[in-house]
Amino acid sequence: MTEIRNKQSLIGKVVSTKMENTVSVEVTRLVAHPVYKKRIKKHKKFLSHVSNIVPKDGDVVRIISTKPISKNKRWRVSEILQESKNLG
Repeated sequence: MTEIRNKQSLIGKVVSTKMENTVSVEVTRLVAHPVYKKRIKKHKKFLSHVSNIVPKDGDVVRIISTKPISKNKRWRVSEILQESKNLG
C-alpha cells in the first residue's frame, strides 16, 4: 500500500514567464528582527515547472515541492490563486 506524503507548499507571485515550461516565483515572508523585533519582509525566488497551468506575470500561485526536474527546479505550480490585474 502506497503512502501519500504531505508536500511542502508555498504561495508567491510570478515575476518572470520568459522561459519554456518554467516560471520564476517570488515568495515573501515576514520574520522578526533578532534584536529590534520589528517584522521584516524577506524575499526568495524559486524556479517552478508549469505543464497544464499557464500563469501570467503578476499572478499569485501556489507551488509545491517535487523531485528535481533540472539543476535549479525543485518546485511545480499547482494552482493559480489570484489573477493579475493588467491595466493595459
